[in-house]
Amino acid sequence: MPNISADKTSLRQKGGSLNRTRFVPYLFVAPFVIFFLLVYLYPLIMTVIMSFQKIDGPNHHEFIGVKNYLKLNTRDFQMALQTSGRYAFWDVIVLTIFPLLVACVLHSGLAKGTSFFKSLFFIPSLTSIIVAGIVFRLAFGTLETATVNRVMTALGLQPVKWLSYAGPGNFVLILLTLWRWNGVNIVYYLSGLQSIPADHYEAAQIDGANAFQKFFHVTLPGIRPVLIYVITITVLGGFSMFTESVALWQQNNAGGVGRTIVGYMYMVGFKKNNLGLASAVGLVLLALVVAVNLIQLFLMGFFRKED
Repeated sequence: MPNISADKTSLRQKGGSLNRTRFVPYLFVAPFVIFFLLVYLYPLIMTVIMSFQKIDGPNHHEFIGVKNYLKLNTRDFQMALQTSGRYAFWDVIVLTIFPLLVACVLHSGLAKGTSFFKSLFFIPSLTSIIVAGIVFRLAFGTLETATVNRVMTALGLQPVKWLSYAGPGNFVLILLTLWRWNGVNIVYYLSGLQSIPADHYEAAQIDGANAFQKFFHVTLPGIRPVLIYVITITVLGGFSMFTESVALWQQNNAGGVGRTIVGYMYMVGFKKNNLGLASAVGLVLLALVVAVNLIQLFLMGFFRKED
């Protein structure tokens, strides 16, 4: 006669084990979910709420509708938007093309000592941006005795007040960015280049493709995921740039030259104590970055199905 009690005990043990097995994945995912809710989602929701409020203190929040967004129609905000847009545009071009060319040269074996050059290009990314900004600020100073101006004078050129105007100042910002982040993007591209099978190049060689045809028809399609990633993080970094601007201009930001959207948000939020307006600026920046990234992802075929 079958032992019914033993069978019931076995079923309960199996059920308990099965329930524990189902619970384990949620246990591992829980830290990430909690972190996301507390650090990302909750601040985002509070920012949206604060953008429709006038905040005069920790306990005085007055709902004012879209007035904070209407206040963004100012010359200071437009200049900050232009500075960030111009910087992000050139940032994407410089940090996409130049590192890719260097990575192709290093990967091709035309240059000896690949490991040495990778380390050489990567070292600036480990440098403090404040220290690097101070060095660049002294080198590109407005005085004729500044390092770059002395070199230009020796070459028979007129000295330039680099950080006093938008054009030269943006050039210094891009140069600082290229110096610091070029090596990081080179490493990204090298990882993508090393993943391309060698027989793809051999097949192109048999078909009579030259170096340029190999680059456009084999290399670029092969590193497309890496290229999309590099452009995406560069767009994000371009629009969220703040530390570099502070390091170059510090408090001497006469006329708003070099002030980015994040810098403007910091100014109205902490210097003018208008957290509601700063929240509105932050949400506009978020919408702008998402829109630009969606456009570039669409143009690069990220949303198209693979054949």
